[in-house]
Parts: sequence; C-alpha cells; structure tokens
Amino acid sequence: MGRGRVQLKRIENKINRQVTFSKRRSGLLKKAREISILCDAEVGLIIFSTKGKLFDYASDSCMERILERYERYSDAQRQLIAPDLQSQGSWNLEIAKLKARLEVLQRNQRHFMGEELDSLSLKELQTLEHQHDTALKHIRSRKDKALQEQNNLLAKKGVDEWRGHRLIGPNPFPNSPAQSKPDNPG
Repeated sequence: MGRGRVQLKRIENKINRQVTFSKRRSGLLKKAREISILCDAEVGLIIFSTKGKLFDYASDSCMERILERYERYSDAQRQLIAPDLQSQGSWNLEIAKLKARLEVLQRNQRHFMGEELDSLSLKELQTLEHQHDTALKHIRSRKDKALQEQNNLLAKKGVDEWRGHRLIGPNPFPNSPAQSKPDNPG
C-alpha cells in the first residue's frame, strides 16, 4: 500500500531535510539516467545542495557539450521571440497613436459641425471660424465653376438646337442676333 500525498512545504527539521534531499536527489538522478537510456535523450541535470555542493548527471558524460547546446538553443529562441515582442510593442504603440489621432479627428469634426463648442477657448473658436470661412470660399468657388460649366453646356445645347431647327423649319428665336447675320457671306 502506497503513502498518501506529501504536502509540499519546507521541511523544518534539518536532519529530516538532509535525509529527504539525499533520497530525492538519488531518485532524480536515477530518473534522469533512465530517460536517457530508454528514450535515447540527451539529459543534463544539475543540483546544488543548500551548502553549495554540486551534483550533476550528463547522459553522454560531457556536461559542457550539453550546456553549450542549451545556450545555442536558448539564444536562438530569444532571437526568435525578441523581434516578435518588439514587433508587438511597436504595433501596440502604433495602435495607440492611431486611436489618439482618430479621437482628435472625430473631435475636430464635431467642432466643425458646430457641436461640443463650449469647451473651446476664444482663440480656438476664432481658428474654427477662420476654417469655416476658408471652407465656405472653396465651396462657393467650386459651385460657381460648376454653374459656369453648366451654363456653357446649356448655351452650347441651345445653339445646337437652334441650328437644328433652322435647317428643318422656322427659327424659334426670331429676334436673336444670329438671325440678322447673312447665311452666305458676300
């Protein structure tokens, strides 16, 4: 019959602690040797006692080679992970900057629409008014240009229609300046 679970906490009695350390160290070294043999694994185990005494096991009798391999592996892993962390950090920073920029743009849009103006200072209100005036000038300029283009199109269409009527029938514009010009010069 087996023992019950042992509660994992520091053993207060120094002698019992040393006996437990010795037994568990032997069991750990035995397990390391077994996994090395059964699974053909490279195993390196390092144990330091409370007094600083070293106990180690290396499956191929060369702990230095196992430690060098461990160092190479851990360096490679750190190099793979570090750019991801830096990349993640830079993406998080970029996201924060973009969120802040979006918030500023949305606030400016609300101000431009005449909302949430109570928090603005006199200087900010004057700047906003100037922006509105400038925008209004651009809008009017574009509208005038569009109207001029439309008038030109309608005038061209009217002349074309007048010429078409002239060829097929009486002039729909009897008092127009085009009527007074002779058809065939001289």
